Amino acid sequence: MRVLVIVKATADSEAGVMPEQQLLADMGRYNEALVKAGIMLAGEGLHPSSRGVRVTFDGPARHVTDGPFAETRELVAGYWLWQVRSMDEAIEWVKRCPNPMPGVSDIEIRPVFEADDFGEAFTPELREQEEQLRARIDGP
Repeated sequence: MRVLVIVKATADSEAGVMPEQQLLADMGRYNEALVKAGIMLAGEGLHPSSRGVRVTFDGPARHVTDGPFAETRELVAGYWLWQVRSMDEAIEWVKRCPNPMPGVSDIEIRPVFEADDFGEAFTPELREQEEQLRARIDGP
């Protein structure tokens, strides 16, 4: 199963406070262990929401709002995409993670939808289209 591992923002990350060298080194070792175990598919840190925008959809209308955004604890500061055997395995890996922020921080783990999760609505034609797109994304 694939999971998205979400590092939640803090007041420091939203203020643009950069991690110290020790945390960067610790995270580098942690990411190396994830790659070596064949778990990590992708992962990045994100700039504060002040550098982002939010697009709100209301029927055919689109409204763009510049950051920063309120409710810091609901924002994302970084992420990993992992391939794991189970949610329990993902939890065990997250427990091994260095604290990604100074002080209290949260990491959320969310399963990624797989084709079978959509049931009959995901027709053979739509499955084929999805497989072709994934092949193009993965490259030659």
